Order: sequence, then C-alpha cells, then structure tokens
Amino acid sequence: MRSALCALGAAAALVLLPAGHARAEGQEPDQDFTIEDARITESSGLAASRSHPGIYWTHNDQDAPLIYGIDSRTGKTVATLTMKGVGTPRDMEAIAVGPDGDLYVGDIGDNLDGSWDHVWIYRFPEPKTLTDQTVEARQYVVKYADGPRNAEALMVHPKTGRVYIASKNEDGGGLYAGPERLSASGTNVFRRVDEVPWVTDGAFSPDGGRLVLRGYFSAREYAWKDGRLADEGTSAGAPFQGQAESVTYTADGSAFMFGSEGRNSRVVRVDRPEADRPSKPTEAPGGSPQSPSAPAAGGDSGNATVGFLVLAGATVLVVGVKRLLRRG
Repeated sequence: MRSALCALGAAAALVLLPAGHARAEGQEPDQDFTIEDARITESSGLAASRSHPGIYWTHNDQDAPLIYGIDSRTGKTVATLTMKGVGTPRDMEAIAVGPDGDLYVGDIGDNLDGSWDHVWIYRFPEPKTLTDQTVEARQYVVKYADGPRNAEALMVHPKTGRVYIASKNEDGGGLYAGPERLSASGTNVFRRVDEVPWVTDGAFSPDGGRLVLRGYFSAREYAWKDGRLADEGTSAGAPFQGQAESVTYTADGSAFMFGSEGRNSRVVRVDRPEADRPSKPTEAPGGSPQSPSAPAAGGDSGNATVGFLVLAGATVLVVGVKRLLRRG
C-alpha cells in the first residue's frame, strides 16, 4: 500500500536495522537479504519457493503483471515472470505457494475500502527453471459474502489447498475462506470465518498447523485447526520496518521472513521461538477456542511503541534536513 510511511520508514529502518542481521554476499540461503533489483520499489508480497531452495517470489504493488524470483544468497533477481492470460492488475498485494506447486497472486487491494465489487486471484505453476519467461495464468473473480473491502493478505493452506484472504482495517478485519476449489468460470464467494487484527500480509506454515499475520508494527502466529484460528496467538517477533508489508515462512518452517516496501528493501529472518509455542489451543470456559479478535497484551506492544516513536523522530529529522537545505 502506497503511503507517506515509505519516506519516513526508509530513514527509520536504517537506524533500527539490527547489526546482528548483516551478512556477506553469497552466504547460505534463507538468511537476511536486500532486494537489489531497481525495478522492485514496492515489494508487497513474499513467498518461499517450494521448487528452488533459497528463492523468494515477490511483486510490486502496481498494475504490471510481473513476478520476480529473488535469490536470498545474493539478493539478485534470477527470474522475471510475465503473467499472460489475465487482465491488467489493479492492486497486487500478496503471493503464496499452494500444495499443487502453483503460485497464487492476490490482486485484492482496494484502498478506498469498497470501490470495487470484485477482486482477482491469479494462478500459475511455479516454473521448473529460473529464467525470464512468460507464464500462462488463470484468473479467478472473487467477491466477499458481506460486501467489498480492502485486503492485503492472501494465504493458501498447504494441505487442503483452500485459499484464505484477510481484510485490512485498522479497527480489525476479517478472515475469509474461499470455496473448496476455485472456479475460473464463475464468481468465487469468500465468507467470513474469523476476526483478525490490522493485517498487511500472512502465511501458513509448511505443515499447515500455524498461521502468521503481520501488520505495520507487529506480527502474531496462531495455531490453526478445522479451518479457523485456534488460539489468541503469540508474538512472532517482527522487526520494525518502515513500510512493513510482507511475511512468509522459510520452506522448512523454522523461521519467518519479513519484508518491506521501498527501493533496496530488506528482508529479515526471525527464527521461530519454539519454546514459546502454545502446546494446545486456549479454550474458553465453554470448551470452544477463544476468538483472537485482538492481539494479546504484551509482546508486540513494545514494537508498536518503538515504531511510532521512531517514525516521529524520523519526521523531525526530515523536517530539519529540509530547513538546512533551504538555508543553504
């Protein structure tokens, strides 16, 4: 999502990038990396390849049907995919890999919160070779049972193949489940199955047992059971990033990879704190899982506070620089 946070976030991210995350070029895969491709200025989705270890798929938040394969060892683009057979995208926001080996791209953004009565999902097989190529994609029409809305998170369950979308709203959004199988010939109605916090991206763990959802200043990982969130979630330890847009799991599920928008944007690895994983869903007195309609206290609140403070500091810094330049 385009926002004034981009400029301030870039400055803030330079200050907050942990020193421990730096690494030499060409090191092992699935570690921190910087997206070097000058064409990628608004990386809005992120997905770990299932066919090519260490490769991450991303795309811009724009109207070009382009998907980029980035090598996490170097940060360089090793494949540019041009989708064929779809219309002109409006607002691509998310990407995921399904159990069938297909890439699913969510053209689901709607910054006016209901200006479009439908959105689209694009789908094509993950290429076997990493080269620049044109791919034939299928296009699916999507509507929400309770009316149009803005969304930036699309997730495909790695076992069932069902597609889920999380709507985006600062007061809390909804988690929507698509039909058991998407239809290219009709409208696919997504129905609200749960409540979620403010979400900019999400991803299922490779084993399908967990779902991570991130916002601008925090991320939480939830247990997943019977097609719903099964607990209130635990902090995923998201780093502060200026325009925090994307998240995925590494292919082996051992860590999260957090991405952001901006030129030369940084993707940061955060290992999953296994010791902190809940052993079973938290249940309400009646025996049913509690609704995770809002993030639990603690954990992420510090990240949010730090984020706002740094953005404020970055604002003062930018204003001060502008005044100095005018004086010069």
